[in-house]
Amino acid sequence: MNFDIIILGSGPGGYVAAIRASQLGMKVAVIEKESLGGVCLNWGCIPTKALLKSAQVFNYINHASDYGITVAKPTAEFNNIISRSRGVADGMSKGVNFLMKKNKVTVIEGYGRLVRGKKIVVTDKEGKKAEYSAEHIIIATGGRAKELPNLKIDGKKIIGYREAMTLPVQPKKMVVVGAGAIGVEFAYFYNSIGTSVTVVEFLEQGILPREDADISKELAKIYKKAGMNILANSAVENVDISGDQCKVTIKSRKDNSVQVIECDVVLSAAGVTPNIEDIGLEVLGIEMDRGMIKTDAFYRTNVPGIYAIGDVIPTPALAHVASAEGITCVEKIAGHHPEPIDYSNIPSCTYCWPEVSSVGMTETQAKEAGYELKVGKFPFSASGKASASGAKEGFVKVIFDAKYGELLGAHMIGANVTEMIAELVLAKKLESTGQEILKAIHPHPTMSEAVMEATAAAYDEVIHL
Repeated sequence: MNFDIIILGSGPGGYVAAIRASQLGMKVAVIEKESLGGVCLNWGCIPTKALLKSAQVFNYINHASDYGITVAKPTAEFNNIISRSRGVADGMSKGVNFLMKKNKVTVIEGYGRLVRGKKIVVTDKEGKKAEYSAEHIIIATGGRAKELPNLKIDGKKIIGYREAMTLPVQPKKMVVVGAGAIGVEFAYFYNSIGTSVTVVEFLEQGILPREDADISKELAKIYKKAGMNILANSAVENVDISGDQCKVTIKSRKDNSVQVIECDVVLSAAGVTPNIEDIGLEVLGIEMDRGMIKTDAFYRTNVPGIYAIGDVIPTPALAHVASAEGITCVEKIAGHHPEPIDYSNIPSCTYCWPEVSSVGMTETQAKEAGYELKVGKFPFSASGKASASGAKEGFVKVIFDAKYGELLGAHMIGANVTEMIAELVLAKKLESTGQEILKAIHPHPTMSEAVMEATAAAYDEVIHL
């Protein structure tokens, strides 16, 4: 069977690219070995947000008296929370199935391997093989949990994010290794429903080490107040799983002190690694870059007609990045003139509570780049809407170039800030200045007023602080 485009993988990069290619009049097929929607819809973005929402609702109920409401003591039914999360994921996957049919995209179930001549051989669950060809083939096979050498995932005592979403029994004690977005979100979820959580992060900054230092410091303070044990600048030396409990040996990189923490389960959240093994890259001679597929600005590999997007290339491993890359890739194939993606303007969101979002440079990065800065912060404790909502934790921080007023970065921690960051992404895209953001009237009372107020603070014009 011949197609204009075949896409290997149906995650947020693959299925979005398929739909856009179909809209552009091309005959499209998607090859998927597991479930439509990939990790994001089935084991990542969507089901984790369902878990986090349950945790948030549980917290709201526990603090109902803060709002003048009296309720009986609630219980977190772990299995029901897990079941709801899986139901949300299943519904989203069925939604992608509908979109494939609506857009006349052929879905081929099985494991695909590239072969010469712009072809893919697909092996189905019964072991039967079929060959498909296309003028253009896009690799969108995504990623999986990264496995550390001394932290081998067995799926029972040492687990990855998949197992963390479907544990049969809620652990009493958990050690989370890695304080990036995945680790921080699961730490919040399990801590919220009563699990004792220790978070271990190799980097010195600790919680969310790639975010602005002020954000990391604030979230660490909130997490410690919530009862979490945060061990920054520390490394897991080994995990003894021979007994009923896991014995985790942790060494401080600051003073070389060692401690052993016992827990029921260890969650390895050290990031993701690309799914590039055994898909035929070597057969075609596709060039690699630090263990990932090398492409140009429009996702073309060194082999004509072969492209790659998403977690298999060295760009941010985020669902919205993969989707944007897929659209850019197929629009270029179709003869359109898309702009290359500006990777300095990619929003990052962490859906713990309070939420964290950011775009652009941190304050440290901006200083290292040689900019003279205007920096403004506005705490939600000074926001009328935040006070009324009972969500006064956190702040908005904005960073401008003092010379031209260019927005260099924005960093937020607080309730629903993942919904607020898009304003700053758009402002950065349109090259808005600090004064333009300041003079854009924001509605009152809203959380988004904090963006205007933080900008005002950068220019010494803040009113409500």
